[in-house]
Amino acid sequence: MDLQIDSNVALVTASSGGLGKAAARALVQNGASVVVNGRTEASLDATAEELQAEAADGATVLPVSADLTDPDDVSRLIETTVDEFGGIDHLVTSAGGPPSGPFLETDDEDWYDAYDLLVMSVVRTIREAAPHLRADDGGTIVTIASRTVKEAVDQMVLSNSVRMGVVGLEKTLSQELAPEVRANAVLPGSHETERVENLIEQGVDRGDFDSYEEGYADRVAEVPLDRLGTTEEFGATVAFLSSPLSGYVNGAAVPVDGGSLGSNL
Repeated sequence: MDLQIDSNVALVTASSGGLGKAAARALVQNGASVVVNGRTEASLDATAEELQAEAADGATVLPVSADLTDPDDVSRLIETTVDEFGGIDHLVTSAGGPPSGPFLETDDEDWYDAYDLLVMSVVRTIREAAPHLRADDGGTIVTIASRTVKEAVDQMVLSNSVRMGVVGLEKTLSQELAPEVRANAVLPGSHETERVENLIEQGVDRGDFDSYEEGYADRVAEVPLDRLGTTEEFGATVAFLSSPLSGYVNGAAVPVDGGSLGSNL
């Protein structure tokens, strides 16, 4: 399927690994030039090299290191993207995830750090990118959040609480930036990523599970499709929401979780 994003420019934050990397891979494979971002230059350069080898003809991958909690770094990230490619057509925001744990073991610093990482990083990036996204024929924003905004998950108080701010922002932007810019969110469940591996290991360390295998099986047990998602499936969803083929989808929060959500809305 031709997603009609050849020669477009996309910026994907926190994309040196995990679901951000999956989104960047799908976009560059479909012909968009992509700026990938992370804090560690070595892993970021390795990601850029890997994705460039998979890129469609004419698509370029540019690594730009930046700390999304630093406003100056965010400004430089946007400026570098525009200087290199002349504009931004698609923005995908990703910011990793906060540590797991229960409410009574989460202190004030944990809360402030989570808000800065998950919400303010998105606020700053979109604020800087908005004029470029609105230029010419307009563009798209896809915010990567989590299924926890629909249904609270045990031991994930920070994600359950703070990520809801990102979806509220996305819904607001779908109105304020329209019609030039469409804004949508994706709500991933468990996928085969290092983040999920780390969460399972944290559960083992807390004593929630006797082994990694037990923790993995516990995650799969809640998924009607009886497996975790692949990063390729997730990336394809983001690329579709960034493309003209989803041109009437705006302000949506799309679960990508194999049907594991128990909520009706």
